[in-house]
Amino acid sequence: MHTELNDCVDDFLDNLALQRRLSENTVKSYRRDLNQLVDFAEQQNIQHWSELKTSQVRQFIALEHRKGLSGRTIQRMLSAARSFYQFLIRQGLIDTNPAQAVQAPKTEKRLPSTLDVDQMSALLDQTHPDTFVATRDRAMMELFYSSGLRLAELASLDLRDIDFGDHLLHVTGKGNKDRVCPFGSKALAALQDWLDKRDSLGFYNQTAVFITQQGRRLGVRSIQKRLAYWGKKQGISDHVHPHRLRHAFASHMLESSGDLRAVQELLGHADISTTQIYTHVDFQHLAKVYDSAHPRAKKRKIN
Repeated sequence: MHTELNDCVDDFLDNLALQRRLSENTVKSYRRDLNQLVDFAEQQNIQHWSELKTSQVRQFIALEHRKGLSGRTIQRMLSAARSFYQFLIRQGLIDTNPAQAVQAPKTEKRLPSTLDVDQMSALLDQTHPDTFVATRDRAMMELFYSSGLRLAELASLDLRDIDFGDHLLHVTGKGNKDRVCPFGSKALAALQDWLDKRDSLGFYNQTAVFITQQGRRLGVRSIQKRLAYWGKKQGISDHVHPHRLRHAFASHMLESSGDLRAVQELLGHADISTTQIYTHVDFQHLAKVYDSAHPRAKKRKIN
């Protein structure tokens, strides 16, 4: 193993964690992708990153594609390589970025599956808050759907982040970007029921909003398991997970308002193209918008 190759990767990852303050999971993802590139470079007898050529990056991508990796995964790996090389350029270690002009295989952009309004109503309204766990889980699901939160955002939520008067949540999203998310009356009621329940058991000093029966902050894996449990209990055929509730929030907001920019802000997306992928508007809805809006689409009556 060539020390210089790995040392540069380690320096880059430290920069992501300490300077750019990216999440631990994001840094781990960069490490996995760059480790693949290190392995390839070693197989090519490359000892310094300045020796890697664009043709070799294309060869690396082709090899990964033949392994069966999706276009989306390869796009992520290329993005990691480009970012890494930009870091090396800024450090004065190299002059050019061999990954810059390399394209990933085309990938089909599939809309993620979502839950319709009736499914969401069944999931939320039939989760009766009669126990500690059920009261907590209903409040979690109401907040996911009411505010479009990411899993990590909900898991890290503290009591001080909630503005009960104005019905607002202060969350820190990807890249440590802060945003304010409104939540509705149903979520407020579920949240108050949950806080009353946990206070009645003496958990006054816990700063985390969602906790276990032992008083510890509820982890992301436990939250995922709880949503999957309620999805199965309500007979929802597809797997229910936090991202599907976030997607349902985005889809239903867009279908009702048609305001893509507002939904982008609520979701905390830096790029509106990401919002377009997350949302789901069926063809009938688009056809109605077209028929009502386009001046030459309106049907004329024949006298």
